[in-house]
Amino acid sequence: MSDLAIKVQQLSKQYRLGQVGTGTLKHDLNRLWHSVRGKEDPYLKIGQSNDRTVKGESDYAWALRDISFEVKQGEALGIIGRNGAGKSTLLKILSKITSPTTGEINIKGRIASLLEVGTGFHPELTGRENVFMNGSILGMRKWEIQKKFDEIVDFAGVAAYIDTPVKRYSSGMIVRLGFAVAAHLEPEILVVDEVLAVGDAEFQKKCIGKMKDVSTNQGRTILFVSHNMSAVQNLCDTAMFLKNGEFVSKGPAKQIVREYLSERNNLLNYKEYEKHLKYVKVEQVKDKIIISAEYHTDQVFDSPQLGFVLYNNEGIPIFGSNPYIENIEIDKTKIIEGKIVLEILEPKLLDGDYILSIWFKDKFNSYIEDLECLTLSVSGMTTNKQWDQSFIGNVVPKTIWHFS
Repeated sequence: MSDLAIKVQQLSKQYRLGQVGTGTLKHDLNRLWHSVRGKEDPYLKIGQSNDRTVKGESDYAWALRDISFEVKQGEALGIIGRNGAGKSTLLKILSKITSPTTGEINIKGRIASLLEVGTGFHPELTGRENVFMNGSILGMRKWEIQKKFDEIVDFAGVAAYIDTPVKRYSSGMIVRLGFAVAAHLEPEILVVDEVLAVGDAEFQKKCIGKMKDVSTNQGRTILFVSHNMSAVQNLCDTAMFLKNGEFVSKGPAKQIVREYLSERNNLLNYKEYEKHLKYVKVEQVKDKIIISAEYHTDQVFDSPQLGFVLYNNEGIPIFGSNPYIENIEIDKTKIIEGKIVLEILEPKLLDGDYILSIWFKDKFNSYIEDLECLTLSVSGMTTNKQWDQSFIGNVVPKTIWHFS
């Protein structure tokens, strides 16, 4: 393992649905009984893959199953896959936040992880105190942290609040400081989940640049999970594709991204649900997009709402909306069934494949959040074939020109 930063062999993680952990005291004792007799864990033989679109027949589910891969020192690895593929579970295991059910992991070097907003921060401590605490956890001495301190605060842009308790910070401030600490305190391995999406576009670009620098120029290893395929290709040398908790492929980032997008575009434009929603559908009708949904359940809804985000083929959000942010009053209250139809007239989309994420809620509860659940193929919405999509993006603006 001389040139390897990480080596993972036959890694699996099993959860028992509806339970904290993988089972009850009875199950734990049964496992122990099999273990002392040198026999295999009996619960490893049951369970279903982590496919959230299919109702399972078992109380056990594999978040990860038989994952094996290697990461070289200085390699920037992008980990991609649909929601529920097991990406975050894998990072939590590598970061020792949770333990695997089976498998072997060999890691060379210190790991700094940024997996969730506020990871590793104590809310009652100030930003300054949290920087020193995180540095100590990474095994750094006080003088080493002091040497990097001003650079961390400057990168995060929180100088005015560095002596304020972190519990007073906004989520964006916490992410900025968390990333700055993780990136500047010189861990051999930097692990970053989708959490960077909380920051603004300028800060995300700044983070990508910093990760590229520590990987290319400083020889440190990066594990990066993102739905933004452009960011993955820009930062990472290689990528790994996970699906339903299982390893699919690993190779050059552009090649694996193409493989993932090709499979993702095999989604349908119509999806049925078991509860709350009967279906959601997205379609192009002439020069407009129509999203429709029908809901029916024995639960009373109060002001039902359907929100959406449309992404291009690189995972970059194009636009989205919901009745709440558009200040639309919903007069249907305390009902158990109905239909929502949304007509999107502007902006016009250029030819291509797009992905839709949706959520369904009412005034009090969020019922369904389904990321990357539908696909939309657009053709002929704009008739001017001179548009250069690689240059201008994905949408055609509605404009008024004045000349004088």
